[in-house]
Amino acid sequence: MVAQYASTTFTLGIERFEAAPGETVPVYNAARSVVDAMRHRSRIGETLALSALGRYLRRDGRSGVSELQHIARELGALSVIRPAVEAVLA
Repeated sequence: MVAQYASTTFTLGIERFEAAPGETVPVYNAARSVVDAMRHRSRIGETLALSALGRYLRRDGRSGVSELQHIARELGALSVIRPAVEAVLA
């Protein structure tokens, strides 16, 4: 299977992680990772994707929802994220 993504999506949600003194590597932040898990839930399993969403929301609460929605909107996944977030927060 081949997937094609817009190049602008690769920098969305990137943080720098110091892997060694003076050595940093780019990694996706928690919100981006959760959105990707939900987008690819058919590949990784819905249980794992929903578990990641639940952990994220328990950690960041309602304040993290706006970042999730922003990233989901940019990736065209808001229709997947919104109902899942509402269900978990209900």
